[in-house]
Amino acid sequence: MRTLPKTVWALGLVSMFMDISSEMIHALLPLFLTTSLGASVALVGLIDGVAESTASISKIFSGYLSDRFTRRKPLILLGYGLGALTKPLFALAASPALVLGARFADRIGKGLRGAPRDALIADVTPAEFRGSAYGLRQALDTVGALIGPLLAIGLMALFANNFRAVFLVAIIPALIAVALVLVGVEERREPRSASSTKEPIALRDLVRLDRAFWGVVIVGIMMTLARFSEAFLILKANAEGLPLAFAPAVLVVMNVIYALGAYPAGVLADRFAPMRLLLIGLAALIAAELLLAFAPGVWGAFAGIAFWGAHMALTQGLFAKLIADSAPADLRGSAFGLFNLATGIAMLAASVIAGLLWDRFSAGTTFLAGAIFALLASALAVTRLR
Repeated sequence: MRTLPKTVWALGLVSMFMDISSEMIHALLPLFLTTSLGASVALVGLIDGVAESTASISKIFSGYLSDRFTRRKPLILLGYGLGALTKPLFALAASPALVLGARFADRIGKGLRGAPRDALIADVTPAEFRGSAYGLRQALDTVGALIGPLLAIGLMALFANNFRAVFLVAIIPALIAVALVLVGVEERREPRSASSTKEPIALRDLVRLDRAFWGVVIVGIMMTLARFSEAFLILKANAEGLPLAFAPAVLVVMNVIYALGAYPAGVLADRFAPMRLLLIGLAALIAAELLLAFAPGVWGAFAGIAFWGAHMALTQGLFAKLIADSAPADLRGSAFGLFNLATGIAMLAASVIAGLLWDRFSAGTTFLAGAIFALLASALAVTRLR
């Protein structure tokens, strides 16, 4: 870890504090929607699908702009700032429509910062350490995703299950994240003589993204169809008997596994063939889906949730490394944006399909469909990434 630049550490800490804030809200939001605002499971899936796909789709614009103007930090700051500004809206929401609006704005902020942030990590990190760099940022991000639900559990007990009071406290770590971007993130600037003669990136330049890049995109799309919104994990555990106040424990368990595995997985991605690691990650996802579909009771649900966290640790940083390695340096932001555009559309479809299957058939049907998509993703990985 000592070889990684200061900016990678700073971006990891920024991600950690913003995830503390976001997960304090997201760990409770599915049950807030269904128990307090009367939303159906299909509507929860639609809201989460629209929100997450918005984040992914907006990354195409921020990634392209960061390439065109060779500046990453302003977009990163704007994205985290917008995320912080949306947090009070969740506490004020009186209907599912207002929650959708707050999630939509929050995820636009995520989209604005995501592709420039990932491109900046590649800019400042030597190629031989990129897997470690993405693994470290993902691990710190996931530590935040672990702390957030734990705080939500404690605050729900403190505030007697008052969702809105917890949502208000979530504003504080979001503001800390914005402050860390201002003081801790530095971008690599080219020498003046080189940057002054460089032509801005144009849309036509995107044709330089080759078959290796598009192979990663195709596999990413299919895997996203298998790993719909984590809101369904919370709803599944609650349906199996997990009390309302302990609903955030779902994300705690998932993120403990995720946080512990993300950095080691990044190191392995630097040392071994990515195909092997990706197939192991997809096997973990299939195991998670089958346990969630067929294993009874709360313990069965949590076994599936643990495997879900393992697959996230093995694959999320790996995909970032694959994109960074397969794109030209001057198109990295755009490459991350295109990848997230494609997977964002897939996430919207996955969450809507999952919600409809849950409402019309059963929770088991939803997760069984996810397992089938994961099997198809494995087949595509073997043929496209060989």
